[in-house]
Amino acid sequence: MESTNGAARDAAREGSRDVAIPATGLIALRRQLEREAGSLAAIHALHAAGFSAGEALWESLRKGRAGELSELDQESFWERITSLLGRRGWGRLVHDAVHPGVGLLASADWAESIGTRDEDQPSCTFSTGMLSGLLTGAAGGPIAVLEVSCRAQGDERCAFAFGSAATVHDLYGLLLDGRALPSALAAL
Repeated sequence: MESTNGAARDAAREGSRDVAIPATGLIALRRQLEREAGSLAAIHALHAAGFSAGEALWESLRKGRAGELSELDQESFWERITSLLGRRGWGRLVHDAVHPGVGLLASADWAESIGTRDEDQPSCTFSTGMLSGLLTGAAGGPIAVLEVSCRAQGDERCAFAFGSAATVHDLYGLLLDGRALPSALAAL
């Protein structure tokens, strides 16, 4: 009979495998969760699942390269992160330091927004969680992510603002007050 610790190790090893699903599967999952549990519950569930996936992505990126990653300049670091996500089919991300406390990752071909342009609100909820988990691992502390534009709403690109929870919360409040992103960033 196998020990409990052995079973836990096997489960952890099995849980670290990567699988690929069509991007439309994320959209169908979100819509079904919304129908079954409601919008807010779907957002929370997808964000939590995305965060866990982001933590796993960070672990796969840094395994065996922790020293190397810590020695990278900012441009090379973002190139490594965006390349990882691009190779995994998420889309081509571009990093921009738009404010001293806020970064922006943007994509004109982000996978979670494929096939829809009629949503009422940004809908890349799994992605915001995933990016938060990935960036939290990279930073060694909490990083909040907010989708500030979404192709599923008809925007030209999906864009994710990130920074400390307090800064992102303040940015969200300014956006809710009707400010455009450049004006909201200037007001921070």
